[in-house]
Amino acid sequence: MHPCLSCGACCAHYRVSFHWSEADPAFGGTVPAALTETMDPHRLAMRGTWARRPRCIALEAEIGVRSRCTIHPQRPSVCREVAASWEAGQPSPQCDKARTAHGLPALTPEDWLGRVTS
Repeated sequence: MHPCLSCGACCAHYRVSFHWSEADPAFGGTVPAALTETMDPHRLAMRGTWARRPRCIALEAEIGVRSRCTIHPQRPSVCREVAASWEAGQPSPQCDKARTAHGLPALTPEDWLGRVTS
């Protein structure tokens, strides 16, 4: 199983902000607009992530046990850009910071042994 499926820490640690066009079908956007809120004239944020204690509205999880993004194929570009540590052969400071904030150990290369990453 992919380590992200038993984590969810990044979705409950960071603000997820992105250009408004990612939620506008007229511009090829796929992020469900109903799950976003306006930050400023150029950016939207996933609901729940612009809070003092962020948690994305699209996250269905018990952090560190099970995790699922309910809009995974339609998630914003910034979500696609956050790599899990060692998934691509190198650490990810964003992943490590989010996991640490939730009391989880950082992923290691051993966490990927025998796992399919695609």
